[in-house]
Amino acid sequence: MIPADCFAKLPALLADDGDLLRRGRWLNVDCRVDIGSEPFHLTFRDGTLASFDRGPRLMRSTAFSVRATDEAWRHHWRKMPEPGWHDLFALTKRGEASLQGDLRPLLQNLQYFKDLLALPRRLPEAP
Repeated sequence: MIPADCFAKLPALLADDGDLLRRGRWLNVDCRVDIGSEPFHLTFRDGTLASFDRGPRLMRSTAFSVRATDEAWRHHWRKMPEPGWHDLFALTKRGEASLQGDLRPLLQNLQYFKDLLALPRRLPEAP
């Protein structure tokens, strides 16, 4: 399964994680996550994923973007990722990912986003 298809299952994975939903209950932000060349637009309202759109959207405003290569996401979503592939900031240090935009909402909810972006590790078909 390609990484973008794994990430497309994020809404169901998040809906099944009551702890993550509780921790994000104050989160209100629009952001973008690029899985390789495939963009995903996420809208969070009161901690729930109000909107999850796959593919490019013209003139779509977002607070911040997280972009990484397909290879980075494959390594990151392994059940036990190797050192250097295990964390969002480790991916940026390797040059495999980038963070852009107003990073305040990301940093204010850093553990939430780290856990959110690691949810595809739970998939049986995860890379």
